[in-house]
Amino acid sequence: MHTVTTLGTLADNYTYVIESGGVAVVIDPGEASPALRALERSGARLLAVLCTHGHFDHTGGSEDLARRTGCPVIVPGASKGGEPVLTVGPFAFSVLRTPGHSDDSVCFYLPPAEGDPGDVFTGDTLFIGGCGRLLTRSPETMWKSLRSLSALPADTRVYPGHDYTLENYEFAVTVEPGNDRVRARLEELRALIEEGRQVVPSTIGQERDTNAFLRAGTPEMKQALGMEAASDVEGFAELRRRKDRF
Repeated sequence: MHTVTTLGTLADNYTYVIESGGVAVVIDPGEASPALRALERSGARLLAVLCTHGHFDHTGGSEDLARRTGCPVIVPGASKGGEPVLTVGPFAFSVLRTPGHSDDSVCFYLPPAEGDPGDVFTGDTLFIGGCGRLLTRSPETMWKSLRSLSALPADTRVYPGHDYTLENYEFAVTVEPGNDRVRARLEELRALIEEGRQVVPSTIGQERDTNAFLRAGTPEMKQALGMEAASDVEGFAELRRRKDRF
């Protein structure tokens, strides 16, 4: 049994503190102080800092956390090799290599345990209702990574690296104005934000149903794009181009 604490950092980043049995890991600390305060409140001992990729807004607090706690900083995507499972104390993360936003992007997946659904920490690969920009300039690479995440169990909880949620669904409505599921999801999220509640986590099932980028290969999305004869990758690339201009 573990808990996940979601921390807002920098302008719109998310940092996560995962705790179990008095120990913790921190994922993607854009800055150190929010994580340090969370650890002080809980009394958990920090075992490691994990980073989904090397961009500064996901690593900026790493050195300070390491200096203050003596823990290691682990960036699995920084090397071409690496183990498919990363065990840190009681946490056994599957390291999913998901290049596309950057060459070194990975996601950390905690499989289901003790009756809880799995958790996946997706960095800048998969957002709630969206996906990361293609800094690698390769739609094929990102599409493959998104498909691998979409194949996870539907009840897997999704913890992304940024909060672009409203913008992503406002964009999705412009692409598919007649999609009632997307409109309902947008209104649900607006209500959560108005009430001061967190929109994180989503689930893989929710993203399959309403995330425009995961749906890029569907006949409905291709029709909405006016690209009925396009390949799945071509549909995805067009969506990403439109979102970049949104």
